[in-house]
Amino acid sequence: MRISESAVPLARIHGFPPVADPSARILILGSMPGEASLRASQYYAHPQNLFWRILGEIYDIEHNAPYAERLHLLKSNDIALWDVIASCHRKGSLDSEIAPDSLQPNDFAAFFATHARIERVLFNGAKAEATFRRHVAPSLQTRELRYLRLPSTSPANASIPYVKKIAEWRDALGF
Repeated sequence: MRISESAVPLARIHGFPPVADPSARILILGSMPGEASLRASQYYAHPQNLFWRILGEIYDIEHNAPYAERLHLLKSNDIALWDVIASCHRKGSLDSEIAPDSLQPNDFAAFFATHARIERVLFNGAKAEATFRRHVAPSLQTRELRYLRLPSTSPANASIPYVKKIAEWRDALGF
């Protein structure tokens, strides 16, 4: 007897803790780490993801510098990094494959309580923004934050040219 692929339950995947210092003023949010990132235990580990390339160009650091140096770069520029989703069921790496009823958001009330200087939230793509607005924003206490969706750095978002992506990221980060 053959079992259909849809009958096989998906394993629950879990994201990473935030990369943040209490002094952070900007929070960059992705949706959920892809398979390459989960295997490497590093944010944006897929070699074609443009996140580190873009931030490296903006902040003048090699995009392939040791991971600890890249995280230090974020913290030293008052940038926090996290994902909207704490855990979910997903087949593969695409956001479109996240099972909506399995989605568990991260605890943003606790995060914002310990990172009170955050003033700007930058979404790395549409899924991060939509998930935050639907599953997180309604439960947050009123707080004055600026929200901005940026073009996703994912290799799945190849329709937007690199020069346009970096220009939007540069503007959002205050350059």
